[in-house]
Amino acid sequence: MSEWTLKEHSKGELVVVVDGSDWKSVCEKAFNKIAKQVAIPGFRKGFAPKAMLKKYITGEQIWYDAIEKHANKWMFDAMKEKNLEPVSRPTLDVRSVNDDSCELVFEFYVTPEVKLGQYKDLPYELGDTTVTDEEIENELNRMRETYADIESTEEPAVDGDTVNIDYEGFKDGVSFEGGKAEGYDLRLGSNSFIPGFEEQLIGAKAGEEKELKLKFPEDYHSEELAGADVVFKVKVNEVKHKVLPELDDDFAKDINAPGVETVEQLRKTVTERLENNKKSAAEREADEKLLAKVAENAEVEIPQPMIDDEAEQMVRQFETQIRQYGMDPKQYYKMLNTDPDKIAENYKDDAEKAVRLRLVLEQIAREEEIEVSDAELEQEFHDLADMYRLDAEQVRNAIDEGIVKKDIANRKAVEFVKEHAAKA
Repeated sequence: MSEWTLKEHSKGELVVVVDGSDWKSVCEKAFNKIAKQVAIPGFRKGFAPKAMLKKYITGEQIWYDAIEKHANKWMFDAMKEKNLEPVSRPTLDVRSVNDDSCELVFEFYVTPEVKLGQYKDLPYELGDTTVTDEEIENELNRMRETYADIESTEEPAVDGDTVNIDYEGFKDGVSFEGGKAEGYDLRLGSNSFIPGFEEQLIGAKAGEEKELKLKFPEDYHSEELAGADVVFKVKVNEVKHKVLPELDDDFAKDINAPGVETVEQLRKTVTERLENNKKSAAEREADEKLLAKVAENAEVEIPQPMIDDEAEQMVRQFETQIRQYGMDPKQYYKMLNTDPDKIAENYKDDAEKAVRLRLVLEQIAREEEIEVSDAELEQEFHDLADMYRLDAEQVRNAIDEGIVKKDIANRKAVEFVKEHAAKA
């Protein structure tokens, strides 16, 4: 027998009572299990008479062993019976237990109720997607930069040049860790060094040696160097200057873009790409504003565990990105004097918004009776398999089908909201 009571903030109690033959059966199994471990003088373990064993095994031992072994099954059976979806780890309290029955109380959060506000006929406005001549020229120049030749020069270094340098940093006359390198290529204007370092190398020539008096930023990640006055001794080995190719038909051919043989064709291709990029960006921004309004219009009280779980998921994604850049997350945290808990705390606002939107989209899918077909589900598993370079069956075994269905339904709910928006 089970009973569910919903309390405040989507938290409730699931009371499960086990009695009669069900309770007697699990207690008997618990007794037999414990009996095998009981040592009684004159008998091998587990072979003493039952009446004698009962003198050595207490009721509490039997009851709590039975509860420990079967509590999860009883809980999940009751959840299924009451159609409950927990969103937090349940806690267990043994309210009462004796030879005849036990009464267990599981406390946990469930998916909160969502009261939808207006989600149809909301404004959907795309921003300006016009591509200017200046933007086209900037992109063409960026492409020329990519194909530029690098040549050594005896001229003074200017912003944008690359200088090859040896350097060593000193604090109070003593060299500090991490402040020395040889043969380092530094592009002036990259802002990859502390403020003032690159600026003081503008005008330097190959073979020149300089002393740069600088101050580390107050918020620098190393406590030893934060706000410290330092001197960098720098030798300029080489000054390298970019020589941009002419914007002509030969350059257009070197790009190797399909169908591009002339500057005019290149300009047209660049224009179309910029237009597509702007349209995509404008649509993303319009989507975000529309969905933010849909979420804002709804009423939902989100349990804190859902926000915490989402923030932790964001931290895991963040750590994956760090690893993709070849860095160990632990080293990253140490370098920035932070930890996963602090990062998660910074994600809390975004996590709350993400959970709210997901719950609202799920409710829209329910109210609009949005369904996911078997074909759509199958295609999703194939797409995931391609993404992770796995067999579709492996993906099926690794990911809960219900979660995948919800994701598809939520995407379809987004399209539904967009289709029923008031477009300008």
